Amino acid sequence: MLKLLAIIFGLLFILFAAFQYNDPDPEVWIPIYGMAAVACFMAYAGVGRWWFFTAMAVMYIVAAVYQWPPQFEGFLFSEMGMRSMNIEMAREAGGLAICALVMIILAFLVRRQPLRR
Repeated sequence: MLKLLAIIFGLLFILFAAFQYNDPDPEVWIPIYGMAAVACFMAYAGVGRWWFFTAMAVMYIVAAVYQWPPQFEGFLFSEMGMRSMNIEMAREAGGLAICALVMIILAFLVRRQPLRR
């Protein structure tokens, strides 16, 4: 289960990073999703520890809370453009929350794995 989720989410985060090439600030978002992809591949390879994924989750949660818009106007998935800055900030916070959720799942699954020597 761990390996399957790690590879699926790792590939998804690479796709998320690729979608950021035309974002106004790709130098921020490509590394954010890239780090999540690397963490997923670390879980797949069995080199990440539960505390590493927990620390990653905490960082993503803090960033998502910081990124949350002052006034929530929704995510507006029916349009690709940015109608307001609040919608863009909500989308960015949502992406960070997805990263945090995946890191929490990986931490839980890695914690359940027996230690390899």
